[in-house]
Amino acid sequence: MVSPATGDDAAVYALPGGRALVSTVDFFTPIVDDPFDWGRIAAANAFSDVYAMGGMPVIALNLVAWPVQELPLDLLASVLEGGAAVAREAGVVIVGGHSIHDPEPKYGMAVTGFVDPDRIVRNSTMRAGDRLFLTKPLGLGIIATAVKRGEATPEQLALAVATMTTLNAAARDAMLEAEASAATDVTGFGLLGHLHIALAASGVAASVDAGGPELLPGALDLASRGVIPSGTRSNHEFVAPHVDWGEVPEAEQLVLADAQTSGGLLISIPEGRASALRSALQRQGIDAAEIGVVEDGERGRVRVFGRVQA
Repeated sequence: MVSPATGDDAAVYALPGGRALVSTVDFFTPIVDDPFDWGRIAAANAFSDVYAMGGMPVIALNLVAWPVQELPLDLLASVLEGGAAVAREAGVVIVGGHSIHDPEPKYGMAVTGFVDPDRIVRNSTMRAGDRLFLTKPLGLGIIATAVKRGEATPEQLALAVATMTTLNAAARDAMLEAEASAATDVTGFGLLGHLHIALAASGVAASVDAGGPELLPGALDLASRGVIPSGTRSNHEFVAPHVDWGEVPEAEQLVLADAQTSGGLLISIPEGRASALRSALQRQGIDAAEIGVVEDGERGRVRVFGRVQA
């Protein structure tokens, strides 16, 4: 029902009896020093793909790469405990996994869930006139890089970890209640990368208010000082041919292209139901930002206007 053709967040396969299976996988190297937090972030990130499809994750398999001669196994145990803690919060059962020796540690999950075939939320069904909402702040990649360089404050780290370990289940519930047109989660390709992919799959364009997305405190200042992940610079290069930046300075462009881990949902909804989505998100305790509008135009094109607000 959903294949790799549209670059969506997960595959969906129809099952007998009227249900559909959602399948996805994600893993990555450490982005924080605390192994328990790394495990929590990796689990929330893996489950997010299922939530973005409108589904419910139910089982997961751990994926581990570990330098067993260089790093103690009690660190790995902490990583797995972090993943298990978020799995319990999500109601997901970890049913096994696989590990290999690797000089560089990696952790993530293969996740399986279910979705109502009539309520699948795709990335390829944005429509002209839809309003765009983002449910988490940007700047996670920049803050993570600042942590590695010793330039982030404890408060910045704590807020970033809290953001990355927040499940997108509540945002999923809100978008289903409001009957969103389309959605995708904002992760490695950044806000504008994932938006471009969704717009191209949907055959439409969009205008984005640079001041619309909320930013993590200090993210713009760090970007202005050159604290930029390599993935964010790659994203910037990737979207450049498809984005009209207007008067937006490069540092602000990089914030909008920042590579996220376990970021929020980017939700597209008809203008007539936008207020219903705002209300549903507020009831879930989510302070989402309206960031732009889907338009007729060149497939996948994004016009950015205004200025990023620190």
